[in-house]
Amino acid sequence: MEYGSLGNSGIKISKIALGTWGLGGGSVWSDGDSDVRGTRRLLDVCLENGINYIDTAPVYGTGVSEELLGAALEGRRHDFILQTKCSLNWRGEGGNFHYERDGYTVNNDTRAAAVRRDVEDSLKRLRTDYIDSIIVHYVCGSFPVAETVGALEELIKEGKIRAYGLSNSLPRDLDEYMDVSEARHGVSVVQEFFSILSPFHGRNYFDVCKKHNVTFQTYGVLEEGFLTSPEFMERQFKKTDIRSRLPWSAEDKKLGLRRAFEIWKDLCNEHGCSFSQLVESWALSQFDNMSLLVGMRRPETVADTAKCIGIKLSKDELALMENAVKGIQVEVLDK
Repeated sequence: MEYGSLGNSGIKISKIALGTWGLGGGSVWSDGDSDVRGTRRLLDVCLENGINYIDTAPVYGTGVSEELLGAALEGRRHDFILQTKCSLNWRGEGGNFHYERDGYTVNNDTRAAAVRRDVEDSLKRLRTDYIDSIIVHYVCGSFPVAETVGALEELIKEGKIRAYGLSNSLPRDLDEYMDVSEARHGVSVVQEFFSILSPFHGRNYFDVCKKHNVTFQTYGVLEEGFLTSPEFMERQFKKTDIRSRLPWSAEDKKLGLRRAFEIWKDLCNEHGCSFSQLVESWALSQFDNMSLLVGMRRPETVADTAKCIGIKLSKDELALMENAVKGIQVEVLDK
C-alpha cells in the first residue's frame, strides 16, 4: 500500500479508501444486506491490505452504514481514519429538500446548528468520540459559507473532528471555503465523481486542489460496477437501484463499452491484472494527490483492489485506454 497526507491536516491515509455506501442497503443497493459480522471481516481484510481510510455518511441507508461500522470498529477504532459527512439529514428541521427515499425525506442543511447536530448524531452511531474527517456532503449556496466553516472549525477546537472537506461541489466552492477558513485549518479533501467515462469535472478541479494542497478523492471510478467486466452490463437492477439510472445501461453506451473492453484486454494481459485494477490504476495516475475511494462489500474485492497500486501504466497506455471510450464519455453524472 502507498500512503499520503490528507491535505494539510497531517493525517496519514492509504491511497485507497473503503467506500461504504453499499453497506447501507435500502432501495439504492437492492442486491443484498450487510451485517456486523460481514462488516468486521471487511475491515479485517482492509487492515491486511494496508487500507486504513474508511468513508461513510449518515444517509447511507439512513444511519445503517454508520451503525454497522460503529459496531465493527469496536476495539480497533484507532486503526482507521474514519470519515463521514454532514448536511444531508432526515430530522425535518429545515434546509432544502434533497430527495425522498425509503420512507424518509432528506434535506440539505449547512447551517451551523445542523452541522453540529449531524456530527453529534454520527458520533453516536459510530460509537466514537471523534471523527477524523467530516465532509460537507452537498455544498449549498443557500446558507453562508462562513457559518458552515465556523461550525466545522469550532468542532475541530473541541476535538470532535480533526479535518473537514467538501463533496458534490465546484472549484469555486473550494476557493470560497478556503477564503474564510483559518490558516491552520481549511479544507483538507474534496470528494467528487471521477472516472474514465466522466473525467471532466475532476480535471477542472485538479489545479485548484493543487493550489490549496487539497487531496482529491474520487468516487465512482468503477461506475458502480460497469467498468469491472463486460458481463456486468448484462445484469438487471430494480428501477430504484442507482445502477439502473446510470447512462451505461443504454444500448449505445453498452456497445462502446464492449469495444473498450476488447481494447483493454491486451493491457490486462500484459500487466497481469483485472479490468477493475486497470481502470483504478488509470485513475490514480491522473493527479499526484489522489485518493481512490472504492465501494466494497466483499473481502475479495478489497484484496483485488489493493493490487492496483502495483500497476504502473505508461503515457501511451493511459492514452490508449481513454481513447477507447472517447465516444461515450459524458460531462455530468447525477449519483
